[in-house]
Amino acid sequence: MASSRPVGAGYAGEVKAARRVVIGEDEVIMREGMARLLTEAGFDVVAQAGDAEDLLRKGLAHRPDLVIADINMPPGHGDDGLRAALEVRQRRPGTGVLILTQYFEERYALDLVADGAVGVGYLLKERVGHVDSFVDAATRVADGRSALDPELVTRLLGRRRRTTPMEQLSPRELEVLAAMAEGKSNRGIGQALSISQPVVEKHITNIFQKLGLNPAQDEHRRVLAVLAYLRDH
Repeated sequence: MASSRPVGAGYAGEVKAARRVVIGEDEVIMREGMARLLTEAGFDVVAQAGDAEDLLRKGLAHRPDLVIADINMPPGHGDDGLRAALEVRQRRPGTGVLILTQYFEERYALDLVADGAVGVGYLLKERVGHVDSFVDAATRVADGRSALDPELVTRLLGRRRRTTPMEQLSPRELEVLAAMAEGKSNRGIGQALSISQPVVEKHITNIFQKLGLNPAQDEHRRVLAVLAYLRDH
């Protein structure tokens, strides 16, 4: 993976202070290419791993700000990379997790953002070739924000809507939804906005209705609502 810019050249979204990164990718060329791009952009690539078990070890040992991982990694070539990255995040809260995938798989995206979209990213691997977009996504996730591939969000939410349902939400409902995107529980939302839990629940019900998320989607309605919010912000 060759970069068209000289070593040390700046990128849009370039970080000002080094962010520590561990990369998990079993394809050597892809792994080395990402390491070079991130190093040129000012990141500190502290470790690389070619399998999920090594990724977990290095992710815990090096205390990175960001773990970048392919979903499908050895030894199982299933969702091993995703599971290792999420375990690092669980054991070291605050670690950003940027997941790369060759193909869109809904269940993996939902697993990633199930506890909120703070400090998580999910990109198609083809985005790595768009240098500025990739570096910007890594920067956002390392800084505790989100970076979800637009194509993935569109497919999760469906293509049937021509206008954004977000326009139907009241200012208070938007505040509630923003708090949901931060991973807050209903109780946490109520405390943050100084409203009772029944009022929070009423707002959330209204949000689901206005976004067209029916009860049949109950298992993932909260996640889908957060994705809708992130698409518009």
